[in-house]
Amino acid sequence: MNRENAESHGTDVACVTEAVPAVPPKGAAAMGEPGQSWSRRGLLVGGAVAGAGLVLPGRAFAGPPPTTDPAPPATGPVPGPSAVPGPDGMPGPAGAGPLAEGVPVPYIARCFEWGARKPKFPPKVWDRRPIRILVHHTAGASTNDYSVGAAHRMARAIQNYQMDRNGWLDSGQHFTISRGGHVMEGRLWSLGELNGGRRVVEGAHSPGQNVIAIGIENEGTYMGVDPTPALWNSLRVTCAYICLRYGIAPTELYGHRDYRNTLCPGDRLYAALPRLRREVAGLLGRRLSRTESTKASWPLLRTGDRGPMVEAAQYLLRDAGSLTGKPDGRFDDRTAAAVSEFQRAHRADDVNGLLGGETWPELARTVRAGTEDDAARAVEVLAAARRVESVPDVVDHPQWQKLLGTSGSAVPDAQDPQGVLNR
Repeated sequence: MNRENAESHGTDVACVTEAVPAVPPKGAAAMGEPGQSWSRRGLLVGGAVAGAGLVLPGRAFAGPPPTTDPAPPATGPVPGPSAVPGPDGMPGPAGAGPLAEGVPVPYIARCFEWGARKPKFPPKVWDRRPIRILVHHTAGASTNDYSVGAAHRMARAIQNYQMDRNGWLDSGQHFTISRGGHVMEGRLWSLGELNGGRRVVEGAHSPGQNVIAIGIENEGTYMGVDPTPALWNSLRVTCAYICLRYGIAPTELYGHRDYRNTLCPGDRLYAALPRLRREVAGLLGRRLSRTESTKASWPLLRTGDRGPMVEAAQYLLRDAGSLTGKPDGRFDDRTAAAVSEFQRAHRADDVNGLLGGETWPELARTVRAGTEDDAARAVEVLAAARRVESVPDVVDHPQWQKLLGTSGSAVPDAQDPQGVLNR
């Protein structure tokens, strides 16, 4: 994956806070060690924590404990197998297959199957469950090669970029889905801990969300096109299985841009998240209304946008001292520079001129009735545009989101614990 693709992500590709050991706790199962033997169906959800075995009744697999020594650095690509030895009738993409408590179990290729390199050092394993899922896109080419080999090459390219260019210990995401619908383990041990359902591997896919959220990378760029049916089906089945194993509610599926200043996971895939929540709920035997499946969010504003939301943002930027001149409702170079200045002043992880989920909560300060300043004028602009006759005496984040037209069920304010490496 190249630098341009990383920048279009808003951060680095597949971007990722109680003190824990630097190595997995003793007894954790090893993922991806070649030379082990298993049945074809035993690979389906291979690799659970030691002592737990697989989650499917009648099947058990536990590998030897991982080494505690840091792996030597590797610079060259590692060849991978040309095919995934999946179950009969299910060579990779999620579809037919066994059920776990009535939920389809996706076939997930383990790290060694797609030719993963050893991590620079063992990833942390946290003794806690994640509470949400973050959906990403790779921001790479939307290839028409849907083969297993293409999926494996893509997974290796992501890992190489993130280890060699970003300096991370391994792939940042927990799982990866190709445009052909092939699902792969991303960071080492992610699949085993998912099957165990009690612990989580620390990722590096979105700062602040690397322990409390499972990151799923979806191959392609989804700004103007929809995911392939194969990818979509695998995404919803994989999300349902993750929700089942970790006890995550199907409403708790979010896009990368909900928490960072990034285009990820693309306008089209992000707009499909309410549908994804409903379909995942259906796989879990639940029904979500459109209201329940719509989450409060912040609009992603960028160069070329125009209108009342941009004008309100300009008033807020001027209120913060980052913009000079008159707000005109056009997101031009002047506005992008002001957003970047505000981001630098607030030590944002993503300083890129995109006004997204990381910067809006800091920019949209609380406004109280009777104030006459630029923040109050921003409220007036939005109220007039939406023909709101009465504005609450206190405009806080939920009220800002209503005025911006992006309200929905509340999003829990949760961040990673202290001690996350983010790499």
